Amino acid sequence: MNKNIIIIAGEPYSVFLELLFKSIKTKKINKPFLLICSKNLLVNQMKRLNYNFKINNINKSKCSKIKLLKKHINILDVSFNFKKTFDKISEKSFKYIEDCFKEGLNLTKNKDFNILVNGPISKKYFLKKKFLGITEYVAKKTGNKGNEVMLIYNNKLSVSPVTTHLPLAEVKKNITSKKIIKNVLTINSFYKKKLKKKAKFAITGLNPHCETNKSYSEEEKIIIPAIKKLRKKNININGPFAADTLFLKKNIDKFNVVIGMYHDQVLTPIKTLYGFKAINITLGLPFLRITPDHGPNNNFLGKNISDPSSVIEIFKFLSQIREN
Repeated sequence: MNKNIIIIAGEPYSVFLELLFKSIKTKKINKPFLLICSKNLLVNQMKRLNYNFKINNINKSKCSKIKLLKKHINILDVSFNFKKTFDKISEKSFKYIEDCFKEGLNLTKNKDFNILVNGPISKKYFLKKKFLGITEYVAKKTGNKGNEVMLIYNNKLSVSPVTTHLPLAEVKKNITSKKIIKNVLTINSFYKKKLKKKAKFAITGLNPHCETNKSYSEEEKIIIPAIKKLRKKNININGPFAADTLFLKKNIDKFNVVIGMYHDQVLTPIKTLYGFKAINITLGLPFLRITPDHGPNNNFLGKNISDPSSVIEIFKFLSQIREN
């Protein structure tokens, strides 16, 4: 890859900086990156966690012309007033996180930056019920609302929920054939252009065993028509399958992407299968947005025992994908 990577550290009281430090130590990060973060917070967490990395301060006004240093943490400092380096997550971090995203999203307009990685964010305090998740937040802030597609990616198997962080009571009214088709085509294009792989899709039903005793069947009215239209576009897709047996080894080995109808229907099995060795990718934006597939884990903050696997997977992935 020739483009630069932006990393927004995200929630200041999460384990993300610890995971980043550990990832750097493993030498899995073989490309320089620009970290958007409070320098004071970075230095204090390095000291408390017993890490010592060289820091290269980046002048905001010169971001379009900068040269990132490989053996340094290149940092764009965002002011954050904190009393303790390790504290509880609260709404006090709202402005800081928002300022970090403003800087990062502004940089994605620069042709030299087309990868945005962000650390975990507390939806409770930052999103304040205005957005379902950071996926939707970034899409809205970049003028791409409705185009976003969540892909939980692992080299062997990926999953994508048609609806993301919706309460179950609202899921069925937000599933349409049009949305299923759009999501599948977006993922198929990503696999073809970036991964140089052929996507083999399985799609779940909504109802248990893909059956219902109601007069309206989402499988018959929405999902099956979407499958037929996708097949006419030469998409390799099969289903709908009952989600309770789809992930059995003899069944799932036939596919590399599963399209599910709601969040936990597909995220629960992939996390069970691969733990932290999966990453959250937002497709449908002018740039790739990636985040570890876990939350801030405030309870482990400062203990230096968190697993960096998902962050390491991000950089392994970035070293493999094709630049277009």
